[in-house]
Amino acid sequence: MGDLVYFSSVSDNTHRFVQRLHLGDLGIGVHRIPLRPADGFLTVEEPYVLVVPTYGGGNEGGAVPRQVVKFLNDPHNRSLIRGVIAAGNTNFGEAYCIAGDIISAKCAVPYLYAFELLGTAEDVTRVRDGLGRFWQRQSRIPA
Repeated sequence: MGDLVYFSSVSDNTHRFVQRLHLGDLGIGVHRIPLRPADGFLTVEEPYVLVVPTYGGGNEGGAVPRQVVKFLNDPHNRSLIRGVIAAGNTNFGEAYCIAGDIISAKCAVPYLYAFELLGTAEDVTRVRDGLGRFWQRQSRIPA
């Protein structure tokens, strides 16, 4: 199994979504990228799927939170990303969940899922089940 890494702003929307997944039941570790520099720096040790909110109000510039950019700019952390899931707001129009598109392209990983704000019960079920299947498939791929 792999892990899940996520970033959530002070709104805690993404945090609440991740909590609803109950990934510990599946043996998936969960790690939060720190909000403030004083909170330290997260270094991961296992392959992970990243869950990221989209910022910027519909503009591509600034869509990926700077904390996530800093996390992914670390070559070790970037080497372990295996997929991305994005949150967003449909009010952003064409830029809805664009942080997922940006990270998927820059890190050459699959864009696995997109959900709005806190996500629905259906989003929680789809992501939880999908992550379980994703990590099972990954464990069968030779290194």
